[in-house]
Amino acid sequence: MTRRMKWAFALSLTLNAFLLGLVAVGLVRPVLQAATLSAQACSDSLPTSCLFARLMFLFRSSFLWGELGRAMARRVLALGLPRLATDRVERLRPELRGRLVVACLGSGRGGQSVAAVSQAAAAAGLGPGMTLADARALEPGLVAVAAEPEEDARLLERLAGWCLRYTPWTAADGADGVVLDITGCAHLLGGELPMLADLTNRLSAAGFESGTAIADTPAASWAVARFGPPGTILPAGRQRAVLAGLPVAALRLDPAAAEGLARVGLRRIGDLFELPRAAVTARFGAVVLRRLDQALGLADEPISPHRPVPPHVVRLAFPEPIAGPESIAAALSRLVEGLAAGLLRGGQGVRRLELACYRADDGLDRLPQTIALGTSRAVRDPARLLRLFRDQLERIDPGFGLDVMVLAATAVEPLAAEQAGFAGLAETDGGLLAELVDRLGNRLGSQAVGRLAPRRSWWPERAAAFVPALAAATGDGGETWPADRLRPLRLLDRPEPIEAVAPVPDAPPVLFRWRAEIHRVGRADGPERLLPEWWCPPSGADGRELRDYYRVEDTAGRRFWLYRQGAYHPEHPPKWFLHGFFG
Repeated sequence: MTRRMKWAFALSLTLNAFLLGLVAVGLVRPVLQAATLSAQACSDSLPTSCLFARLMFLFRSSFLWGELGRAMARRVLALGLPRLATDRVERLRPELRGRLVVACLGSGRGGQSVAAVSQAAAAAGLGPGMTLADARALEPGLVAVAAEPEEDARLLERLAGWCLRYTPWTAADGADGVVLDITGCAHLLGGELPMLADLTNRLSAAGFESGTAIADTPAASWAVARFGPPGTILPAGRQRAVLAGLPVAALRLDPAAAEGLARVGLRRIGDLFELPRAAVTARFGAVVLRRLDQALGLADEPISPHRPVPPHVVRLAFPEPIAGPESIAAALSRLVEGLAAGLLRGGQGVRRLELACYRADDGLDRLPQTIALGTSRAVRDPARLLRLFRDQLERIDPGFGLDVMVLAATAVEPLAAEQAGFAGLAETDGGLLAELVDRLGNRLGSQAVGRLAPRRSWWPERAAAFVPALAAATGDGGETWPADRLRPLRLLDRPEPIEAVAPVPDAPPVLFRWRAEIHRVGRADGPERLLPEWWCPPSGADGRELRDYYRVEDTAGRRFWLYRQGAYHPEHPPKWFLHGFFG
């Protein structure tokens, strides 16, 4: 053994020991990914004798790397829909099922070309790329329909949303597929094989022909789903052997690149494994090796989800559909407890919840039934969250039964640990009030529940503001309600004009008419003169004029807040207004 080999072996042992330390502190994954990408970059830019690249290959192939890699393997399910366009037409027009259906694009001098064919048309020898005239020459009885790529794309998005029943991480994949990141989700349906069978059976019952595969990477699952046996499940870390026998087109290369590789005898993916990377890059560009590395898991390939993935999600799949209210409530209780445990570990509380219920008889075009709830402040108490759902569960129609329930925290906030209280003592931290506000807000709308807070203004219309019910006890700037001014319990949005009779200009009225009813004043107090702030805009045509307010009580015991607008002028009769009511 040469000195260089001894040094490389010692360094490999050191790296393995370092990896064990990273496992203990939870940092193994980012470091391994960074090291892998560094080794890949080194091998792409330097000769194959690069020592660092060789060491990383030795490190990656070690027993420790392999075991840890299989334990943390990412699992991706690829769904291919090769006849999406014709399947969509046959779903809309059931009378076309089993017939020779082709979807055509284009018109003009070149004529129409076939973009997609049904299964029966494919069995008759028709295929995409043919002209419609050639297809009719082979099969005069075919049915030609106009291809609608926009409608196909919308259907694909709906399918990606429907696949949320299996995992929260789904996305449309190109023009004919959906990709699902099922890492940590397959056990909820009994494993990867039952999940794959359930997905395939549902699609088949809905009238879709599909190809599926599960692998460690999106690229590998895509390749096997479209070019390998349907329903293939690749064991973790074993995609290299399966990919070797697939055509190079399975790497998602454009036709020109695939044809160029085929001309030099590189027809299978395995033919690329032993070639010098620098030579392949110089001849065919970097895209070929990038696609190869993505398929083998040497380069990361993120999945952009169909919808934002909630920070906390708990799902429950049932062996048999449930329909009874007691069963649904028990399942919800388990979901809430699981969500609360995750929130506790993360030091967070939920502000918005969404419960999605998937019925066993739901089709692909039917969205799950959802219940969305909001809280006035961060919460993670399971009992309180269950009480919020209590009045909403009756909206769920189980039909023939629910087979999947998903509870997601779509909005969270930091929530520190707090004292829960002592036995026999009433709650004093406002929790009961917050629960009441949440229940009212979920019934009436969060914007409809609030309270009045004081504002720093002498003008009555601006002296209070409508704020959230659980906002701070003081208004903006820290002011509190004034204790030296009596104000009515109810203030009109706009002061209403009245007709009043007063014996002298500064005296309170002795009677007034409001809304065609005459009120005789029995007792009165005032005036209280108010002026608007000079920096505030006027509230009306006479908004700058002073007001003299009076508290009056009529002979029936009703109390009003009246004011006379403007200073007394002998040539102009005073204007009187009613502004509010006392208790």
